[in-house]
Amino acid sequence: MYEEIIRSLKLAYDRTAVARDAGRVQPWKLAERSRFAQLLEQERAHRILEIGSGPGRHAQFFREKGFDITCTDLSPEMVARCREKGLTAHVMDFLSLDFEAASFDAVFSMNCLLHVPQADLPRVLSAVHRLVRPHGLFYYGVYGGFSFEGIWPDDDHEPGRYFVFYPDETLLEQVAELFDVMDFHRVALESERESHFQSLTLRRRETG
Repeated sequence: MYEEIIRSLKLAYDRTAVARDAGRVQPWKLAERSRFAQLLEQERAHRILEIGSGPGRHAQFFREKGFDITCTDLSPEMVARCREKGLTAHVMDFLSLDFEAASFDAVFSMNCLLHVPQADLPRVLSAVHRLVRPHGLFYYGVYGGFSFEGIWPDDDHEPGRYFVFYPDETLLEQVAELFDVMDFHRVALESERESHFQSLTLRRRETG
């Protein structure tokens, strides 16, 4: 199931790479990444991994702030867009993050991990935990606020994308085994009553 989902997502995002690169970044997303960048500066974090970089617009921002940013995305077309911007970028999916342990001071992921099947999320969180240095930071931002898993019926991509959405309490439970929650807040979405954006700033917890 995981492999089938990854293949479908690659195709969907390859087809929309040009449009996504030309699109507008919403103001609340700019605020989210700026807030995390301020924390990175306070913590003297330097080497950052972005999971699900898309065309690299968030990565550009972090590079301009002076961070050493590495991009990953499962879409070859998205990775090509990153490289055109001079960014270090790799084609990697959630479970093939091929870096040495504790390679990064922090991990940033906005609206990427909502494609991870619920059964595979613990493995993905373990992979992030392995890659970030002891007591390092993890920004985990996704849409959610309600329970759903499957192909979104009104998706405008072809093929339709697989999503998993969690209620707030469930998402917080998912991260609790490996990470301490430094901040959790919701961002209201225009024209959305049931859902919102879930913003988690996490710190790697040392496990025995």
